[in-house]
Amino acid sequence: MESRKVQRVGYSTFSVSLPKDWVKESGLRQGDLVMLYPEKDGSLKLVPSNLVERKTQTEECVINSDLCTDPGMLERIIVGNYTLGLDSFSIVSSTRISRAHIDEVRRITHRLMGLGIVQETPERIDLQCSVDPTKFKLDMLMRRLAVIASTIYSEAMQALTESDRELAEDAVRREDEADMMYWLAIRLLLSAQRDRAIADKIGLEEPTHILYYALISRYLEVIADHAESIARRASEFKSSERKTGRQALRNIVNLSELAHNVFLKAMDCVFTGDVDVANNVLEITKVIGSESERLMKELPEMPILRTIVLELARIADTGSGIAVIAINKALEKSSKICSIRAAQA
Repeated sequence: MESRKVQRVGYSTFSVSLPKDWVKESGLRQGDLVMLYPEKDGSLKLVPSNLVERKTQTEECVINSDLCTDPGMLERIIVGNYTLGLDSFSIVSSTRISRAHIDEVRRITHRLMGLGIVQETPERIDLQCSVDPTKFKLDMLMRRLAVIASTIYSEAMQALTESDRELAEDAVRREDEADMMYWLAIRLLLSAQRDRAIADKIGLEEPTHILYYALISRYLEVIADHAESIARRASEFKSSERKTGRQALRNIVNLSELAHNVFLKAMDCVFTGDVDVANNVLEITKVIGSESERLMKELPEMPILRTIVLELARIADTGSGIAVIAINKALEKSSKICSIRAAQA
């Protein structure tokens, strides 16, 4: 860290000299422009104009499909570059794009919001993303992801109790929507990390919250995955097993209501900052853990019901992670329960 004195230049202008090494590394010369960005914490961000120009240049991702030899590799590369904020993609081959790779491209374009095929030839597929990150509010996106996870969860448990295979299949299909919201959230968060203007437009109050929301997004996507697993088990649950495990099923439904409340209340606490409720959520999670262990010991030899109990315990445990984030986020500000003061010398 270097210090510089503020100098008065004329009647209304002040100046500060720039470190020589930084000027050299940035490629600045006399007469070049620098951009000044006031930050919320009172600091001033200084950016060379040539760096700003590089950020505004459109980048294209070119993927050599000939080198994507493992199943799913091309699909994952597309997802990775999508979350990094790239808008233009070209999948190319020196000969002809294989049928398997074409299927991967078409499958993933239906699972990434705003991404579509704009041109296709035997040797090249061009994709374009039309998502404008500044059109989304981060809190609404988090709530939307939570609603999707909650819906999958509710439909899965209803399908289990009512032997509704069609509803179970609907819940399984809905998980793709959760993935879509998750990848969009990560795309927005990474864009906000690179560009403070985007962070302001999507409602990200502090840069440190990027980590919080990235974890919350991941937790919600994991909860949706566990709920999907319950839906798959529900579709396999037979009527004959239902008669034998009627009491066990009632106990599982009671456990599921507790687990459902855990992650829903934890999500509310992220936005309300209610430390009392978040702490209560963590205590309930302990009860769920004990109850799930008891059920596993008492359950008859029914692999499907035992798997569902395990999934419910995992959902509650994942929801508790959201509650911990809610507490940490709330403690950034002084409150009646915890005030932050300057230390006495």
